[in-house]
Amino acid sequence: MSFAAASEPFRAANLIAGRPLYEICAFAETPAAVPSSGTATVPAAALPARGSGLDTLFVCAGGSPEDWHRPAVHAALRAVASEGVSIGGISGGPYVLAAAGLLAGRRFTIHWEHAPALREAFPDLMPEQARFVIDRDRLTCGGGVAPLDMMHALIAARMGADFARRVSDWFLHADVGEAAGPQRASLAERYGVHHPALVTVLAAMEANIETPLSRAAMARLAGVSPRHVDRLFAQHRAMSFSEAYRRVRLDHAKRLLHESPLRLAEIAYATGFSSAGHFSRSFRAAYGSSPSEARRRRGSLSEMGRVVAQDRADDR
Repeated sequence: MSFAAASEPFRAANLIAGRPLYEICAFAETPAAVPSSGTATVPAAALPARGSGLDTLFVCAGGSPEDWHRPAVHAALRAVASEGVSIGGISGGPYVLAAAGLLAGRRFTIHWEHAPALREAFPDLMPEQARFVIDRDRLTCGGGVAPLDMMHALIAARMGADFARRVSDWFLHADVGEAAGPQRASLAERYGVHHPALVTVLAAMEANIETPLSRAAMARLAGVSPRHVDRLFAQHRAMSFSEAYRRVRLDHAKRLLHESPLRLAEIAYATGFSSAGHFSRSFRAAYGSSPSEARRRRGSLSEMGRVVAQDRADDR
């Protein structure tokens, strides 16, 4: 989805203009027909080098950061960036840009699912919660349909707003998102609650995971008493304040298990648990398996996906 949403607007721009405004090229470590996470394959050329004549180079990455250690890709990115080529990242692509050392001192965003892993791997970098971010010659977006919004902005900058609107209308993309728009549904929608004080407390929980705040501190933030906080969670969430906070931290820990190479003790610390043992017991109670088992299961599923993709390629 991310790849199509990034490349199709330029194809449509050429059709609407009746002339080749843009040339789209795909690159890979090994020139081949690269299988997507769906059923499509994309013919790709060898990685670009200096003197390639590119204007902009985007990295589109799916899967998880454990699959993104690509020294050859990092080297190619640094080489073309040194010539002034604009460098972009889509979905997990900004993680690859960070690993290549190309996001220092730049504003950027990344798909919300990969943000915790990026912050842990690169503590000096802080992704923004935005659909897309354009900071000089660094262009990043959260993936999914967000590339449609970012490419609309790029086409508008070159060809004018009216032409860009014609391209978006081509895809029935009538509601073009703003750069700073959210990547996810609102917190109230995600939790199914609308009480202002409860929404404030839930937002503070998500913002304070490594060093959890006390119930009294949360109550002060929301402008209510600690006892009223308890009543709100019992009435609207059917659980206690402590249970809700623990689940927020465990959900974050699950994302780190899937999206980062951190050891269990490091994940325990990053999610506010006193020890790896305490973390493991809490995780098993919530999800029915240990953190190690959950990580192995996710790894097995990822490997299965790679095997299926390779089998399809072999069949062809």
